[in-house]
Amino acid sequence: MSLRARLNAPEILVAPGVYDGLTAALAQQAGFEAVYLSGAAVAYTRLGRPDIGLTTASEMADTMALIADRIDVPVIIDADTGFGNALNAQRTLRAYERAGAAALQVEDQTYPKRCGHLKDKSLISSDEMAGKIAAMADARASDETLIIARTDAIAVEGIDAAMARAEAYIEAGADALFIEAPRSGEELKLVGETFGKRIPLLANMVEGGFTPISNARDLEAMGFSIVIFPGGIVRALARTAQDYYASLHANGSNRPFAARMFDFDGLNEVIGTPEMLASGQKWEPRDG
Repeated sequence: MSLRARLNAPEILVAPGVYDGLTAALAQQAGFEAVYLSGAAVAYTRLGRPDIGLTTASEMADTMALIADRIDVPVIIDADTGFGNALNAQRTLRAYERAGAAALQVEDQTYPKRCGHLKDKSLISSDEMAGKIAAMADARASDETLIIARTDAIAVEGIDAAMARAEAYIEAGADALFIEAPRSGEELKLVGETFGKRIPLLANMVEGGFTPISNARDLEAMGFSIVIFPGGIVRALARTAQDYYASLHANGSNRPFAARMFDFDGLNEVIGTPEMLASGQKWEPRDG
């Protein structure tokens, strides 16, 4: 089922964050119908840096291609600001679409951008953002590639300005809407009541961010069609890695940590090593 078709279903789509082939495979194995590749997750893991616009379009496209080669559920990818003006946004769309993305999220921050849950963001004009959305729609090879328009206006201009920008982005041709960082349950409800019956709505759950963490079913009841948990896996693994390295440094062995990790065979089982080796035997030369 395409992502566009899935968003027509009444049940909310939960898309966990991933950042490479391993996390994508684990998410699919857990039963998720789609995943989300965020610029933040790539910055955290590939660069070891914060989400302040340091990742490049080519780094994201490379990561997207590796994930698409590993899983067969739709991937929603963070396209940041499109990495420039409308022409840059078109090029970003074409690159991500070729790499296998099912949907691109593009936002109205200035470039370089920063995480939607950091302070001191700045925005381009609503007209410029609408132009980027229309340009991206013109550039896509398939109408099945969705454009998710994000506005960060709540933190900069207030909720009323964010709602006005959202209207303009729908008019420009957005396939789904992402109003970033509502500051309360009341603002979440307002977004859902205003747009939920008109266009698929995305909610962003960031642990420790400005928006109160809400259950997927509660968000569905408010009118949201998609909920992403973009950086949760990185925060979970970073905490585990910190504990692992501390244990190894203190003990000089992995034995005290063994119950919290896969052994060699366990990890190979999870990533499908036996099946892959068996499949490869079909093409090996045979005697005689």
